[in-house]
Amino acid sequence: MTKSKPKRVREQVVVYLGAQDRALLEELSEKTGLATTELFRRGLRRLADEILGEAGPGSSLRHLVATATADEFPPDVAERADHYLYGGGYQQEAERARKKRVRFD
Repeated sequence: MTKSKPKRVREQVVVYLGAQDRALLEELSEKTGLATTELFRRGLRRLADEILGEAGPGSSLRHLVATATADEFPPDVAERADHYLYGGGYQQEAERARKKRVRFD
């Protein structure tokens, strides 16, 4: 039985930083207690989530949360999310809201 060489899990990458970026990296490392390599990994993932995340799982929820400042959601939407998402609750709530707006004077 021949032992094969284990596959490399991580790959080394060389990054050239200017003085300002190097100082920022050192400050972040000191403040967070994280290794500089971990800061690069987290930064890369955050940037990927920001740029590529539109199609990823949960992106619609992130968009909903980010744009919900002027929403017209019912006050119990967080507690009864399944009802509103799958049980027709939004249509029922929209009808109630429309009826409230229509006034017969």
